[in-house]
Amino acid sequence: MNSTTMRRAGLSIAVAAALTGVAACGSSGGGDGDEKGKKKGSVALSPIAALRTIQDKTDSADSAKVEGKTVMGTKMSMDMAGSMEWSDGITGTMTATLTGGTQAEQMEQIGQSKIDYRYLKNGFYANMGDKFAEQAGGGKHWIEYDYATLADMSGAAGDAFKDQMQNTTPNQSVKMLLASGDVKRVGEETVRGAKATHYSGTVDAADFTGKNADLDAEQMAELRKQFKQVGLTTQTIDIWVDADDLLVKKAEKGKMADGDFSQTAYYSDYGTPVSVEKPPASDTMSFKDLMNQQPQA
Repeated sequence: MNSTTMRRAGLSIAVAAALTGVAACGSSGGGDGDEKGKKKGSVALSPIAALRTIQDKTDSADSAKVEGKTVMGTKMSMDMAGSMEWSDGITGTMTATLTGGTQAEQMEQIGQSKIDYRYLKNGFYANMGDKFAEQAGGGKHWIEYDYATLADMSGAAGDAFKDQMQNTTPNQSVKMLLASGDVKRVGEETVRGAKATHYSGTVDAADFTGKNADLDAEQMAELRKQFKQVGLTTQTIDIWVDADDLLVKKAEKGKMADGDFSQTAYYSDYGTPVSVEKPPASDTMSFKDLMNQQPQA
């Protein structure tokens, strides 16, 4: 097994981690929207006012179970399920099952179609399986992806990724709608048998991500260039909220150079206990070490 294959697999792991159910570019912000809103008692709230309530309620819930599906053009499609906690940074566990795309094919080369993730405050870990451990990992199954290291290796996109992974919570989709400027209340619908209110809006992906990561002008120009290269400009954001003002579903859609991007995630069991253990150091190698491996591993 050559090192190019392993590096590509390692990158696929990082992309998949960024696309789990809570991963969404997010920032606080505001905007004007349709004044037809959700009723709270006898008072009709505007979409903006309703979303601010939803943002606060979801943020204070601290944890939830997450499951969903992501399609990233021709590169990747995957299903994911797990639980996340966000009272003090993002922690949690998630299992991603790769179901198609070129990056899934790369993972198949190392005999891995299902990836177990562990998220901690300063980075995340991915279990690469026995074949990786035997042939390239020096007997180690886990790869460590330290956020600071990833940021150093990836320029402006890395800074944005670091901020996203350390600060994203389910209510980031709500914040995206607040910042979109054109949020509207679509109406009442049913999500998995329960009544929910549907809101929708459109966001400039690069601008929103850059503002969230507090990038300077030079970094912002680089980020826009990187977004342009993958063809992602705007994203449509839809959320569904239950009677307790908690997010129960989100859907994000956008166009990419190699196809459509879409992600749908469902949130349930808010307040669920979440326990995460750091993999043992004896069974872990760093992503940086993987990328620096010699031509033949």
